[in-house]
Amino acid sequence: MAMKDSGSPATRGAVDHRPRQLNPMEQAMTRVFNGFPEVQLNLNVRGTPRSATLVINERCAQLQRDGLPVYRLGLGQSPFPVPESVVEALRANAHQKDYLPVQGLGLLREVVAKRHRDAFGVDCSPDDVIVGPGSKELMFLLQLVYYGDLVVPTPAWVSYEPQARIIGRHVRHIATERANGWRLSPDQLDQLCQLDPGRPRIVILNYPSNPTGTTYDQDELEDLADTASRNRVVLLSDEIYGELHHQGAHRSVVPLYPQGTIYSSGLSKWCGAGGWRLGLFVVPRTMRWLLDAIAAAASETYTSTSAPIQYAAVRAFEGGAEIDRYLVRCRSILGALGRHLAATLREAGAQVFEPEGGFYLYPDFSAMRDGLASNGIVTSDDLCRRLLAETGVAILPGTEFGRAPSELAARLAYVDFDGSLALRRVAELSRDESPDEAFLRACCGPTMEAVDRLAEWVNGYGGK
Repeated sequence: MAMKDSGSPATRGAVDHRPRQLNPMEQAMTRVFNGFPEVQLNLNVRGTPRSATLVINERCAQLQRDGLPVYRLGLGQSPFPVPESVVEALRANAHQKDYLPVQGLGLLREVVAKRHRDAFGVDCSPDDVIVGPGSKELMFLLQLVYYGDLVVPTPAWVSYEPQARIIGRHVRHIATERANGWRLSPDQLDQLCQLDPGRPRIVILNYPSNPTGTTYDQDELEDLADTASRNRVVLLSDEIYGELHHQGAHRSVVPLYPQGTIYSSGLSKWCGAGGWRLGLFVVPRTMRWLLDAIAAAASETYTSTSAPIQYAAVRAFEGGAEIDRYLVRCRSILGALGRHLAATLREAGAQVFEPEGGFYLYPDFSAMRDGLASNGIVTSDDLCRRLLAETGVAILPGTEFGRAPSELAARLAYVDFDGSLALRRVAELSRDESPDEAFLRACCGPTMEAVDRLAEWVNGYGGK
């Protein structure tokens, strides 16, 4: 007997026992009613992306695993090894297994307090110091326990604002200007404070700056300190790059406003130990109530910082001849490299300041806006996305640092080189000799090549 086709009268009206395909909404509801919890995230966290610096680092690693050439100028990680005596101290203390006081190892806090007194000439005791698993975590806890606005001069490090928003704090941006070296001016701070006098505020000062590489001179710090004092704001002085001032001439606002300044630093940048995760705050005695609250929150979250790393950090903060030589050599390399890269970018038509400390440049490509726009590049995000796709150079757009998308600025971290090789080679130079271009090509090749590619790419889109 011949089989009837599906459209024949004999099959019309027959029951189809095949399960009906559910649409996406029905599938989601089925999962809920089958016992799966609904997605109910804290609204302060919902939609928050991962930190841009970590995302770009992971993206670069994946591209390299895929066999593609990548120049990793996105994540600001020191290229230099941890000083050998600090590594030896970690080895010697690997057996340290006990929980340490939540505020930190007593000996470490003593060393930090002495360093603070010697550097800034202010009264400081171990009780004024708290150690945490990175200064980033301490900043988060500070905002958690302090009830007030966070004032962020932009461009600014990528995590200040997201931390505040996660906690539910108000963020007030102050847009600095390129004409002022991307520095916060006392007038800008005063104008904000006068909008609501007496409002509790934490004001971020980060210098040398991530992302711009610029810093403040003594007169600027004095004026800012006076403004902060008159308005009774809390200054969070993020000086994590202070030891990497290229001339070894870092100045701090701490002695100018000691009663209202929280000093923040750590091991990650100047000691090359980002992955060790050790940061610290020095909190003025007038704000002991704030330090106590941070310590209480810490006791219920991370408990204490890794014991072996705290013992090793004692050696780092003690300093001495070996640490001094290490810092002089790091500064020499970073200073020479930063100057050369800034000159290369300026020659290509970018507006960029010569860096004064740290390892960042913040070039502004607005001068070639028309040429870029004619090729579909109208935002800093467009610029960085196309640059990575077409050259393999990874940098971060200005939008990640709190700037408008139409501002064609970006941050590059000039750290993609073998820091161990560079330190060995710079030790061979005479005391008065600075690394020249030949040295930089030989020891910092990937970073040099990356910026050459960037300059060539910009020129191809209407640069000089």
